Amino acid sequence: MTDTRRRVKVYTLNEDRQWDDRGTGHVSSGYVERLKGMSLLVRAESDGESGSLLLESKINPNTAYQKQQDTLIVWSEAENYDLALSFQEKAGCDEIWEKICQVQGKDPSVDITQELVDESEEERFDDMSSPGLELPPCELGHLEELAELVASSLPSPLRREKLALAVENEGYIRKLLELFRQCEDLENADGLHHLYEIVKGIFLLNRTALFEVMFSEECIMDVIGCLEHDPALGGLPRRHRDFLTKTARFKEVIPIGDPELRAKIHQTYRVQYIQDMVLPTPSVFEENMLSTLHSFIFFNKVEIVGMLQDDEKFLTDLFAQLTDEATDDDKRHELVNFLKEFCAFSQTLQPQNRDTFFKTLSNMGILPALEVILGMDDVQVRGAATDIFSYLVEYNPSMVQEFIMQESQQNDDDILLINLIIEHMICDSDPELGGAVQLMGLLRTLVDPENMMATANKTEKTEFLSFFYKHCMHVLSAPLLANTTDDKPSRDDFQTSQLLALILELLTFCVEHHTYHIKNYIINKDILRRVLVLTASQHAFLALCALRFMRRIIGLKDEFYNRYIMKNFLFEPVVKAFLNNGARYNLMNSAIIEMFEYVRVDVKSLTAHIVENYWKALEDVDYVQTFKGLKLRYEQQRERQDNPKLDSMRSILRNHRFRRDARTLDDDEEMWFNADEEELEDCEAVVPPSDNKTTKASGGVGENEDLMDPISKFMERKKLKDSDDKEVLGKSSSLSGRQSPSFKLSFSGSTTKTSLSSPPASLRPGSPGSGAKGSPPTAATVTTKDRLQSTLWVGLVDYPDDDEEDEEDVGGESKEETPPLSKKSKLSSS
Repeated sequence: MTDTRRRVKVYTLNEDRQWDDRGTGHVSSGYVERLKGMSLLVRAESDGESGSLLLESKINPNTAYQKQQDTLIVWSEAENYDLALSFQEKAGCDEIWEKICQVQGKDPSVDITQELVDESEEERFDDMSSPGLELPPCELGHLEELAELVASSLPSPLRREKLALAVENEGYIRKLLELFRQCEDLENADGLHHLYEIVKGIFLLNRTALFEVMFSEECIMDVIGCLEHDPALGGLPRRHRDFLTKTARFKEVIPIGDPELRAKIHQTYRVQYIQDMVLPTPSVFEENMLSTLHSFIFFNKVEIVGMLQDDEKFLTDLFAQLTDEATDDDKRHELVNFLKEFCAFSQTLQPQNRDTFFKTLSNMGILPALEVILGMDDVQVRGAATDIFSYLVEYNPSMVQEFIMQESQQNDDDILLINLIIEHMICDSDPELGGAVQLMGLLRTLVDPENMMATANKTEKTEFLSFFYKHCMHVLSAPLLANTTDDKPSRDDFQTSQLLALILELLTFCVEHHTYHIKNYIINKDILRRVLVLTASQHAFLALCALRFMRRIIGLKDEFYNRYIMKNFLFEPVVKAFLNNGARYNLMNSAIIEMFEYVRVDVKSLTAHIVENYWKALEDVDYVQTFKGLKLRYEQQRERQDNPKLDSMRSILRNHRFRRDARTLDDDEEMWFNADEEELEDCEAVVPPSDNKTTKASGGVGENEDLMDPISKFMERKKLKDSDDKEVLGKSSSLSGRQSPSFKLSFSGSTTKTSLSSPPASLRPGSPGSGAKGSPPTAATVTTKDRLQSTLWVGLVDYPDDDEEDEEDVGGESKEETPPLSKKSKLSSS
């Protein structure tokens, strides 16, 4: 596999100061005997590892290497021979840069390895260490010399800095613009072409002080004039100044009384025009040279927003005219577009300033104004108002929610702002529903509980959701209910299906996040049945949206939903859709099978419902095991219902058989062992149920034989022999040399809980007559299927030291014959 980390393009700077692409290859570094040092090698990509060399350059200790834009390394090998490596990946650039810095003994964190210029540069620039740089006289005869000087300075950051200082200190820009006017009057084409190169180079110096001079009121139009005479156009200048002065018109929708603000708006528009239209597209090496120009425009916009925001009279007049019925449509269209651009400018503000900005707009009444605008028939005006509304919702949804709640107390449902938004979503005339998608996203933001946590407490959040379901949900679901009155959609065209898919997406979001309100709405309005009608749509994406809606409901495992589904037989349209899909292996097939698989694993009530009502339709589906698994799970559930005693027995055995740790105690055992010794004499401890013979041998009560009968049958089905139990019990007794405690099993009613009386005081550890100190009593044995006739020891008392002594006494033979302990309970000796 090709190593893309070291994949590079090799560039050289030609005589016209343009970068020529020399080819693509893979770079490496190593010692070259011929060059007597570490070198950079680039082999042509098309020729493989043994291909031709595109570059073989020794890393000289005194050469100034520059790293730019994280993927570019630039250096000069001779006075007029500049090289550049453009890396495909940043990691490869960093690796080669570290090699270069290692050879020159520099820190890889620097972006330039040498601060000093070479001797040829010193000779050309007349001692660059001096604060200033002597520029040629600003005369027509020296324009070519100046253009060459500017072009040669651009590749080096140090040269650019020196040149920028010289141009700034000597007031060179105004002198150059004076020469421009002379060249234009004389129609001096060569001079105009040189001035184009000079002014373009000054832009690339990337210095704010120079921009302030160039973009001043008296200079900016001449600067644009210089950039009209591009030599590449063949003597045909562009007419940028004519466009700015004659075609472009500045409209004051509201008169601006501040002359400084008006001048700032003019300047920003012209500088933006220079950046977008006048300057040629910067190359990969020039992009970062215009960062100051971007910043200049950015801060101008911030100033404009701040100055407009502080002008209370301006904003008051703006909103008054927006909401005035006497305002004509053209004027209102201009006002809305201005407000939209005003909000777009605000995106450049810092968060704190942006918060102040939107609070100011809210106090001026922007939301009531938007409500008026959205009620108009002009599509363009409504579109601009929607964009403004999106700025407000995305930045501060709580502010919009608060306005909607207050509005509901005064207005009817039909003219509520949020209902206007829903209606515009439903009535979007765009065939692709681009506006509807945008509005659906805004509604989703407004009803998201996460966006109600910023300022609202739990009560306020509940109030907004209650308001939404009472006043708005019927508007949102109206197209769905109108289109699903029959067994198939009334209208099934593409645009209607797209709209219904958007509505279902929002309803699905509500199912996931509004548990209480959406549940009541779905059950009371029978929404799920209506939604499942859409599974018969000819558009697969809409049918899948309906299935996804039902899947989200089932995934909640809510019995209210489950009873609603079973009562109304809502799996019927799903089964029909599955059968109509046939043997096609597609997304519809997979989605339905996944739903049934989820029900099989996690939802017992729906499992029974499906098997009892739809098994005949599904029994022949054998390419997956889902439906056979449903039937098996259903039969297991029925078996448990028919024999609850056996089911309870299985659960008890399962709890004891599959314990991860043999020393882990049951909850009841914990209670028994934590009790005081005095209490133990009178209470009963719970033990796992043993087989029938063990129970009788331990003094079982005869009146409970009817309960033990199924247990005996269960043990017989597992082929457990009582004789084996006695034999193992006898072995364990003889090995330990200890006396088994007496057991008393008692049963109450129909329960399967087996109780064990505590041993006599004489047999309790540490009591008189108990034998050796710490000798635990022998446990009764219980045999199970999973142990395969292995005997389980249940020790009521366990002393670690005695365990070791027992092992020493009985030797290796007892270890082989004694099965692993399933439960070894510990009792404190205190």
